Amino acid sequence: MGKLQEFDITFTNNKVVYGPGEFISGNVKIRTGHSLQYKAIKVYCQGSCGISNKMNEASWALEEQYFNSTLSIADKGTLVAGEHSFPFQFLLPVAAPTSFEGPFGKITYRVRVAIDTPRFSKDYKAQRAFYLLNLLNLNEVPEIEVTSSYAVTTKKFSYLLVKTGTLMLKARSDLRGYIPGQVIKLATEIHNKSGKDTGYVLASLIQKVTYKTKRPVVDLRTIAEVEGAGVKAGKHAEWREQIIVPPLPQSALAGCSLIHIDYFIQVSLKSPDAVVTLPIYIGNIAVNLSPSRPMPPTPDHRIAPNAPSAAGVTPSAPPVEELEEGMCAGGVASEELPTKSHSQQDPSGQPVTMSPSAFSQAPGVALPPGLRPDASAPLFCVSTGATIPFFTEGNVTPVPTSCSLILPPEYSSCDYPHEPPPSYEESCSSANSTFNSVQ
Repeated sequence: MGKLQEFDITFTNNKVVYGPGEFISGNVKIRTGHSLQYKAIKVYCQGSCGISNKMNEASWALEEQYFNSTLSIADKGTLVAGEHSFPFQFLLPVAAPTSFEGPFGKITYRVRVAIDTPRFSKDYKAQRAFYLLNLLNLNEVPEIEVTSSYAVTTKKFSYLLVKTGTLMLKARSDLRGYIPGQVIKLATEIHNKSGKDTGYVLASLIQKVTYKTKRPVVDLRTIAEVEGAGVKAGKHAEWREQIIVPPLPQSALAGCSLIHIDYFIQVSLKSPDAVVTLPIYIGNIAVNLSPSRPMPPTPDHRIAPNAPSAAGVTPSAPPVEELEEGMCAGGVASEELPTKSHSQQDPSGQPVTMSPSAFSQAPGVALPPGLRPDASAPLFCVSTGATIPFFTEGNVTPVPTSCSLILPPEYSSCDYPHEPPPSYEESCSSANSTFNSVQ
């Protein structure tokens, strides 16, 4: 560092997470062993987004800037040997998006300081990252309290060369929007009108991140999944499960035009293959449930996140009521399907379970030292592509949560023209309101 023995940025009360419209303040600390001439000392507060078509690319294909403020904390002069401290303060804009980091792009915020020295002398620079959380209030999402997310599909198939059968797969979630730590209650019905047993049923929570480059990149990953048994020939079966939402970045990233995040619950049946998709939102402020709102029965099992797999998602929308009544009629007694496996296990081989209370004060999961992406960034949290899935209110230092570390599984990416899953609005549009998939 030459003449500088210390050159660092500290934030007031060691705060690392801020909201739009807040002040960010701190001090620039400089300690020199000898006198140092300078032309100016300036502090910059910057926020930007960059995306690329290649994973972990150093240069961006597209960028957008949210703010770039400059403060001159010292004009031309000399720093005598010893310690010096220069305070700074910036007002963050109200429209900046939440911090995010993924394999094809990121939304980052930082405070940077530069000492501009006379000609032929070495300039000095330092920076420190901070995180911004723009809360998504699920109650402000249009019609999120009206109905639960619902989808159904039917399929005609052949077996034993000459025989045919019909299958109906119907799935419903209790809500359309959730926050991390909340439980997704899922009810599935399978009506097997054939003489053949079906394969297993699989429910998956899927994240789709779209990076809007010239040729958009769609990044799909399975966050959590649970597997149930198949349905016997001629049976009408019900399967009830739940998924605890892990720390995840919020849907939409309001204020960012380059990165968009969607979430889906995909329920699929193997042999014959059938898929339905339930679009949902992930936010920061939970849906206010009215006392009169009916809730589905609570299942007994829980699942924890992780399960590195990726798959395309086939959209489906609510059917006409006649389809549901016609397929479920006939007097066939229904049965409960058992759950076969969960998506994550601890070293002992037992399924990992997490209580929603583990997330109540959680700022997220702290990365081990060897996995920190940026040594200059404060020790904070990471999960499933998120820079800040959680935060702690007040001027306190974030601490690790009591839940298990969630390491991101491998990503799977695909470029258009492969059809991505629809957005929530597209799935619920009038054009798709009577969609019925019959093969």
